[in-house]
Amino acid sequence: MDKAGGDQGGAEVKAGGQTLLSRLSASSVRPGWTKVSCPCCVSERVEPLVLVKLGEKVGPETKRWLIKLIGAPQTDGGAGLLAHPGEDASGDLIIVSAPRCTLLRATEELGLCKLYRSGDMEAFSYQDRNNFKDSGRFLTLAERQFIVKYELDGLRAQRDLRIPGLLDIYTLQRRDNIWQKLQSAGVTLDTFPLHNTNKLKDLSEAWYSGNQLAQPLDSVNKYFGSPVAFYFSFLGFYTWSLLPPAILGVCITYFSEIKSNSSQVIGSEDDSAPAISGHMLQAVFSMLWSTIFMELWKRRSASLSYRWGTLHLTERFAEPRPGFHGNLGVNPVTGRVEPLFPDWQRELRMALVSLPVVGLFLGLVVLGMMGFYWAEALVQQLNEDWDNMLTQILLIVPSVLHILFTNMLATVYKTVAQSLTEYENHREESAFQNHLTAKVLVFTFINNFAVLFHIAFYKQDVPLLRKRLASLLIFTQIINQVTEVVIPFLVDRFISAPHRTQREDDPQQDKFRNQSSLPPFPGLFAEYIELLVQFGYLSLFSCVFPLTAVLLLLNNLTEIRSDAYKICKLFRKPFFPPVANMGVWQVAFEVLSFVSVVSNCWLLLLSPRLQQMGQENGMSSSNLLLSAVLVEHVLIIVKVIISIVIPDEPDWIRKKREHIEFSSMQALRQSPSPSPPPSPLLSRPASKLSKVPPSEELTS
Repeated sequence: MDKAGGDQGGAEVKAGGQTLLSRLSASSVRPGWTKVSCPCCVSERVEPLVLVKLGEKVGPETKRWLIKLIGAPQTDGGAGLLAHPGEDASGDLIIVSAPRCTLLRATEELGLCKLYRSGDMEAFSYQDRNNFKDSGRFLTLAERQFIVKYELDGLRAQRDLRIPGLLDIYTLQRRDNIWQKLQSAGVTLDTFPLHNTNKLKDLSEAWYSGNQLAQPLDSVNKYFGSPVAFYFSFLGFYTWSLLPPAILGVCITYFSEIKSNSSQVIGSEDDSAPAISGHMLQAVFSMLWSTIFMELWKRRSASLSYRWGTLHLTERFAEPRPGFHGNLGVNPVTGRVEPLFPDWQRELRMALVSLPVVGLFLGLVVLGMMGFYWAEALVQQLNEDWDNMLTQILLIVPSVLHILFTNMLATVYKTVAQSLTEYENHREESAFQNHLTAKVLVFTFINNFAVLFHIAFYKQDVPLLRKRLASLLIFTQIINQVTEVVIPFLVDRFISAPHRTQREDDPQQDKFRNQSSLPPFPGLFAEYIELLVQFGYLSLFSCVFPLTAVLLLLNNLTEIRSDAYKICKLFRKPFFPPVANMGVWQVAFEVLSFVSVVSNCWLLLLSPRLQQMGQENGMSSSNLLLSAVLVEHVLIIVKVIISIVIPDEPDWIRKKREHIEFSSMQALRQSPSPSPPPSPLLSRPASKLSKVPPSEELTS
């Protein structure tokens, strides 16, 4: 029987005289899984990995053609995967898996590292596959499912081809992305990885159902993939790293409250600025803490990358991403026939469309800030005139309304940024993600910190800054928890769940279909944005409100479990490609760490005690400012020295990386000479070169 890289058990139920699970696991009894030609891929069981949901109007003819395309060898223009029609040929589901050889070849293409017979991690080589430990089963569930998506997304028409059962307007042109064309034609509605019920239950119990504090990161990596594992590893590392600033903040607040002189009390309502001792201590500590935290995280990230086999991901001349479009031509670098799009057109779109739209939204941020100031002044005046309980409550209304406005604007902007980046038409997925992230990061920084910087640097009103920061910390966290967990839970519990109730003896196909009724996972973008904003509040302004780290610590202790519950229960299982680190998000955190030096040095200047000390020593305001600039430069130099003293990766990881690179170079030297470059007419990647299939082979 065809092998899919692993086995999956399950309840066997009656379906038309034969159990569906048997039909998903045995193709020799009656038509089921597509065949494989490689003897090493033959097995008695197949693990269903991915579900493809078809449109309601897709006929049996189109479904048979699609199954044949998925199961056809890559040398014949197919995906080289395994496909099963479900219960019958007229159903709306196709279940997809992958044979062993397809999985292993894709493992080499992706540059994944696996355990070698020597006990070290090595870049996987298909030619040397027998020397890797358990090479038939070493891929995680997340990796196997992503490889299925990787192969489906890489399907491109080798010639003009009509899709059986569809109108001529949906005819495939040469080098069209087949899977994207099928989606636009309504043939495929959804493609998503299937949950493994038993593994998900075990992961849930070890992750958020019990009283344990440690996260099962290796299990998370195996089930959801390295991006999710890196996010939760960073979230846990960041949460526990909040303990030192939280303890310091509590101590500063406690000892400040003991002082009898209200001008030296931090956090009292009649205080014009924090006491100089606590102010300076918290500011300097925040700057140094942010640097040490990021350096230690990079070391931990490198260790996890080695352990999870993503330390040596290849940089390939990849196929264009599925959403890329342009005029068909020959790529001058790769020699492949593919859509081409001039760089000048992309840059023109960015200059004439993307930049003005982004500027418009930044203008809305400024407009909202002006509205906040107007409302703040209005309620202050009302409180002075009336001075009752109602006006006291009204004092917090402008902050709450502004927080709601910024959150709604951020939600709308994210959709707009996605559309703008699609319009720019980037060829590579990495370029697409980098431009999208850059747009969102610029907006997020202005949207979340513009008011705080304006209060601190222009108005120089420390009490207002403290009140505003406290409001942001409390209300933003409440809003995030409600929108990210509570609302999805209520929707799932009272709206979605009643429509997908299932029993143990229900057909397996119905259980698969129930998974399709869950909403798609929105990704980790919002999660990283939330952490980045938190990190900004702490590193930039915590000296004004020392209890910042305490509030963040309490929030994140619940955030770990709520995020884990959300990804396990409230959404479909997502596809995630292997990654070696947090990518551009790590750069964003480091940039904020350096901006914190400027912010904290300026806030130190606002301390009345520091200004009084300068006047007592005969220092003018200009000299005091120059002293602050000097301190700022000294602290930046200290941060740079710390980053040099603490290497980005442990010494043993550096040696492992160099060993992997050396082994890959040796394997390349010993490999046979490459064949001549393919003709532009044969334009699949090198590992997928194929002859043009006869049209009748895929249309019969």
